[in-house]
Amino acid sequence: MNIKSKQQTIERTTLSELIDNEDYARTVLPHMKKDYFSDRSERIVFEEIQKFVEKYNSLPSKPSIEIEIDNRRDLNEQDITEVLSVVKSLEKDENASFEWLVETTEKFCKDKAVYNAIVEGIQIIDGKDKKRDVDALPNILSDALAVGFDNSVGHDYLLDSDERFKYYHTVEEKIPFDLEFFNRITKGGLPPKTLNIALAGTGVGKSLFMCHMAANCMNQGRNVLYITLEMAEERIAERIDANLMNISMEDLHDLPKSMYDTKINNIKKETNGQLIVKEYPTASAHTGHFRGLIKELAIKRSFKPDIIFVDYLNICASSRFKGISNVNSYMYIKSIAEELRGLAVETVVPIMSATQTTRSGFVSSDVGLEDTSESFGLPATADFMFALISNEELDDLSQIAVKQLKNRYNDPTINKRFVIGIDRAKMRLSDLDEKAQDGIVDSNQTESEDDFTSPLFDNTEFGEGWKV
Repeated sequence: MNIKSKQQTIERTTLSELIDNEDYARTVLPHMKKDYFSDRSERIVFEEIQKFVEKYNSLPSKPSIEIEIDNRRDLNEQDITEVLSVVKSLEKDENASFEWLVETTEKFCKDKAVYNAIVEGIQIIDGKDKKRDVDALPNILSDALAVGFDNSVGHDYLLDSDERFKYYHTVEEKIPFDLEFFNRITKGGLPPKTLNIALAGTGVGKSLFMCHMAANCMNQGRNVLYITLEMAEERIAERIDANLMNISMEDLHDLPKSMYDTKINNIKKETNGQLIVKEYPTASAHTGHFRGLIKELAIKRSFKPDIIFVDYLNICASSRFKGISNVNSYMYIKSIAEELRGLAVETVVPIMSATQTTRSGFVSSDVGLEDTSESFGLPATADFMFALISNEELDDLSQIAVKQLKNRYNDPTINKRFVIGIDRAKMRLSDLDEKAQDGIVDSNQTESEDDFTSPLFDNTEFGEGWKV
């Protein structure tokens, strides 16, 4: 059987089953397009089937299709004759396996989608498409490659109880930290489909935290996408170099090329992960751009991220609101957070981002949810949110304090406050000895006579100020 005959057989089989097989039709019809049919007459038959189902919510009979075709004003007598001939030829295969039919149809749809995308691409390249240019090609191809049947209608609480039980006893895939206390409070790391936010003032360490975490994730063999809207790609890469090579950024610039190459090769040997850093101008990019980037990386680099960093949330754009002139900052920042979390769900990865404190938060030695810059809607959307806090005392000890603000993974009152080591020159964070936590007043700890006369952090719900 030649390719043309094979194609015609598949198309005729599909049309036959769409008329006589309700289970098949309900499964495949939502995913099919008339453009998948190469023969004009078969395309017309499909159109009539689709219109009938949409209007009457049931499958048409062959006579009803014939009547509808005969009533069409856009067809001449010869057209009608040819289309009716196709209808009369349709015969359901009683012996065909349902699973085989669905699988064959899905492959047919995928193949046709890719073929049509290539044809569209050629037209664009040749300048025959006046509405689109070559920048549209990655999205066209990625949409075609993404064609597939998804027939899930959701979770049935009673009928799907066995699946739910299995879920309870399946260890969730998480991306762990290399910091013990963060693993404690998240029960082992960041799960997919989540938005995680670090809150801090200017210069405290938001980008440092994310660069350290990105470096660690790559060391784990993960694929990391780091999106920066604040610093240049080279500056982010510089920080990650300092972290992974364990040398100060100052010494990095004095490193001989041979030694630098040796260190890079050692990093390559130690991990199978990749790290992509992509820069966008401040306030110019939103999740639509990020989604396009992910698709482009999949096509050009065969790269699929395991975790995404966005540095940082407040200077992203919103795909819903074009600028903030007609919308208040609360709604604008909230929409950005919701869009990022939607992207996390769509890509099935955790997203790590950051936000600025308010002006009062800049000068506070304790930070609470009320110090979230511009929008309380951000912590309402986030799955995990914590504050990074610095002061002179902590700087002298090469430490930075962490305070849980919101935690959907664990009880946020356990280890609500703790400190970690920070080496700003090498852009690295580290665990500290348990004794370093002795001076911190946690909701699950009791102050002793040896503790600070006043706690380093207040013990109120939101943290209204440093107790001095």
